[in-house]
Amino acid sequence: MSLPVSDETAASAKDEQWGLWLDRILGLVAAFLLLGLMLLTAVDVVSRYMFNWPLRGAFELTELGLLVLIFAGLPLASRRGEHVTLDFIDKPLGPRGADIWRRVVEFLVGLVMAGLAWQIWLKAGKIYGYGDSTDVLRVPVGPFVYLMAAMVAITAIIHLIRATLATPTAPPLLPDLDIKSPS
Repeated sequence: MSLPVSDETAASAKDEQWGLWLDRILGLVAAFLLLGLMLLTAVDVVSRYMFNWPLRGAFELTELGLLVLIFAGLPLASRRGEHVTLDFIDKPLGPRGADIWRRVVEFLVGLVMAGLAWQIWLKAGKIYGYGDSTDVLRVPVGPFVYLMAAMVAITAIIHLIRATLATPTAPPLLPDLDIKSPS
């Protein structure tokens, strides 16, 4: 026997699936970037000090990798509600007031992020138009700045959605594992 599912519940489940997809993609990108940065640094250090042969462009690749890593992590942290928060206002407001305050803050953060995304997008257009590139490897910088704008825009959307949710919950990164400690 199946229970009737409301349109709102079905839409919520669909949104949650989309969010999990976003978490997985951005999480994988961040994980592979971190692995790549570790390997790049290790190879650069070993080749520099053991063979007196530094890896050409390693610093630039590290900078670009960190840029992507940080901006790919921004929507992840926002979706899970893992930013640093101060809760000294929550207690005097009570549960209802704290929920209203959280919604207002999420909405304002969403608006600020949307404004930042727009400004970064405009800057990316200028950088792309100039043909700006890194000094050593000549990697074009414009696409990276467009990526920054896209990640900040996704973060804005996440905050605006969180402002409409009654109680946003962070999805688990890993499924619950029933691990019992030895007695």
